[in-house]
Amino acid sequence: MATGIELLVAAALCVACPPQNESLPPNLYQLRENGVLSLTTEPPIDVEPTDAGPGAGPSEETLQDITNKNDKLRAMHEWIGGKHLRIATLEDFPLSYTQVLENNTRIGLGVSFQIIDFLKKKFNFTYEVVVPQANIIGSPNDYERSLIEMVNKSEVDLAAAFIPSLSGQRSVVYYSTTTLDEGEWIMVMQRPRESASGSGLLAPFEFWVWILILVSLLAVGPIIYGLIILRNRLTGDGQQTPYSLGHCAWFVYGALMKQGSTLSPIADSTRLLFATWWIFITILTSFYTANLTAFLTLSKFTLPYNTVNDILTKNKHFVSMRGGGVEYAIRTTNESLSMLNRMIQNNYAVFSEETNDTYNLQNYVEKNGYVFVRDRPAINIMLYQDYLYRKTVSFSDEKVHCPFAMAKEPFLKKIRTFAYPIGSNLSQLFDPELLKLVESGIVKHLSNGDIPSAEICPQDLGGTERQLRNGDLMMTYYIMLAGFATALAVFSTELLFRYINSRHEANKWARHGIGRTPNGQSVAPSRWLRGWRRLNSGHGQLLGASTHGQNVTPPPPYQSIFNGGSHGEPLNRWRRRPLANGNALGNGVLLGGDSEGGVRRLINGRDYMVFRSPNGQSQLVPVRSPSAALFQYSYTE
Repeated sequence: MATGIELLVAAALCVACPPQNESLPPNLYQLRENGVLSLTTEPPIDVEPTDAGPGAGPSEETLQDITNKNDKLRAMHEWIGGKHLRIATLEDFPLSYTQVLENNTRIGLGVSFQIIDFLKKKFNFTYEVVVPQANIIGSPNDYERSLIEMVNKSEVDLAAAFIPSLSGQRSVVYYSTTTLDEGEWIMVMQRPRESASGSGLLAPFEFWVWILILVSLLAVGPIIYGLIILRNRLTGDGQQTPYSLGHCAWFVYGALMKQGSTLSPIADSTRLLFATWWIFITILTSFYTANLTAFLTLSKFTLPYNTVNDILTKNKHFVSMRGGGVEYAIRTTNESLSMLNRMIQNNYAVFSEETNDTYNLQNYVEKNGYVFVRDRPAINIMLYQDYLYRKTVSFSDEKVHCPFAMAKEPFLKKIRTFAYPIGSNLSQLFDPELLKLVESGIVKHLSNGDIPSAEICPQDLGGTERQLRNGDLMMTYYIMLAGFATALAVFSTELLFRYINSRHEANKWARHGIGRTPNGQSVAPSRWLRGWRRLNSGHGQLLGASTHGQNVTPPPPYQSIFNGGSHGEPLNRWRRRPLANGNALGNGVLLGGDSEGGVRRLINGRDYMVFRSPNGQSQLVPVRSPSAALFQYSYTE
């Protein structure tokens, strides 16, 4: 029994409690005294009940209507008991197919007839199975000998097959209100040797990245050269010697190959240009090296054809079942695959009348490289059976087990149902039972069949080790071949120019006499002509052989050229003493024709004096003291 303190506490709590809500939940039906079901909540005050319309809530259904519907279903249940139905189906393994017994009786098999057998036990009817002559679903434009022709003409009471709901057939048949499943048609193709994302040396970057790299490689050299020239002209700085275009282009290429350069710019702007290109190349090569390692070891395998757009843009041949959902989805104008209609006109699409999926897989996919489009349950069973067969051929090689690959993106998605003749009342009796089978997951379980839950032959065969193939190194072979071909072309060009120059010198000999130039100085014949002259004179010298070391006069002493000497006038020994007849005596002549020295040339970054020896050959004398000392030592010691 409650005490006084408990009663006081309870009273205080009741005072603090919110008021009781006596309103009913919205959209609740209440059975009134006149037997009418109606909503308990009224429409808003500013809306008239007649203006609420159908969208304001479900229509009122009287108790009498419910009673009449139940009576009708009960009467239909009694009517169908003991009836014999004609059921049409398609040869569409594993969802629906037939088998002819020894007594010529055709029985139905597959998921569709497992459902029909369930309805048969519940409603106690019998049935016979018929198949259309052409084994096609049919459409208004492909009506003869089709399934929908039999249904539309009421030759059968029911079409027990997973029929895709297409817009063209809705005018001739009545689809079930219960959706059995959402059918997915998948593409199967030959497993490519390499991923569609690329492999080898070009894999780390996409096509346009390589194009931009090539453009930068060709453009940066001339840009650096132009900026250096512009800077020198604007500033008038003579310390920074402008580099040639060839040096700038070679610097860009050498930096790309991570090679050093002999160029040492002095100006700050030129140094910044060089440093910018080095930083760019460092980052680029780092990304390339990292991505190349990732592609060769951890790259995800992708297929060349994954969606309908891939088939359309690449004009890939594909094959599907004749009279199936894919064909009518392409031929019907307002369907999702109507853009593939031109591929039928161009003979890129083939619709096979062969119902054996293994035959289509071997004949079209394995031999001809087609893409096979089939619904998912058939694809799974077909690949699983092929896998089991190839497992007996090779137990451990997964490349032999899985020569085919399946795309992950569906080619087509359509809901699939049974079909009835227009005006048939069997849908009112069967559809509620079908809905129970679908919602309980029984239809999905039956569609999967005996296939294991693990994916058979996935796109990426993770069990195989990634080994480099010739395809991965093919670009290196191409680079080597291109390099050797370029070198051969340059070598041939050198030979051509050498021959042209020799012909030019021969023409000068013919015009001005042997060993003489137009100004009267002596000139050496070309190496080709010297070899030819020796060959004709009987010395046995081959054409083009070297004449170095044969009667070569040593160069003048270094001191005799620049110091004037201490023994008389040594420099005069190396100058030509002209005679009255125009001939010259002595051991050599300095180029330039002056009396003070030869011609000074900058060769490979070093200063040389160039003079002409008596036999017409040019000799180089280094100007710098260390080089000159070594040069003099080699001829005197």
